[in-house]
Amino acid sequence: MSGALADRLRLIVVTDPDCGAGRDVAGVVRAALRGGAPAIQLRMKDASAREMAEMARALLVHTGAAGALLFINDRVDVALAVEADGAHVGQDDLPVAAARRIVPPGFLLGVSAETAELALAAQADGADYVGAGPVYATGSKADAGDAVGVGRIAEVAAAVRIPVVGIGGITIANAPPVIAAGAAGIAVISAVMRAEDPEAAVRALLA
Repeated sequence: MSGALADRLRLIVVTDPDCGAGRDVAGVVRAALRGGAPAIQLRMKDASAREMAEMARALLVHTGAAGALLFINDRVDVALAVEADGAHVGQDDLPVAAARRIVPPGFLLGVSAETAELALAAQADGADYVGAGPVYATGSKADAGDAVGVGRIAEVAAAVRIPVVGIGGITIANAPPVIAAGAAGIAVISAVMRAEDPEAAVRALLA
């Protein structure tokens, strides 16, 4: 496992347009970066490529200044167009092996993998990390599926050499077992995006 990458993946804040009345995604992301978030994943399921690219360019100004990574969810093409740090793809998106052939050296590719078998396949195809879950029940992702539990995180982490990031229903209260199971880090949506104080929430999660 790349220790340097694993450290930068210890917390990925995944964006959500539904981040509370009177707030916008960019504002919450800026607060998260002030709290020390090492990575942001831009997730805009219902947006056009143009809208996603515009938001990504706006966020890159802030992630770049903070020394944080910016991943684009699902859209490798958008990530390449805006020169983001990487992309995170699901099992129904562009296959990692195909993506690896068109991305530049150093471009990071994460893959959603619910099982050890899928994680091993992703690793073989060139993934830099895998996102495993949903660890706990979550309402933030309509397509998340049933919770797999921390036991699945342990299975996936034991199977691969690349970092494993747990996602799904993770909060400050239930994050420690995910890390104890072998995850290099966690990815959260509502725990930061809908937190009353996103900056403080990030600091608490990192601690």
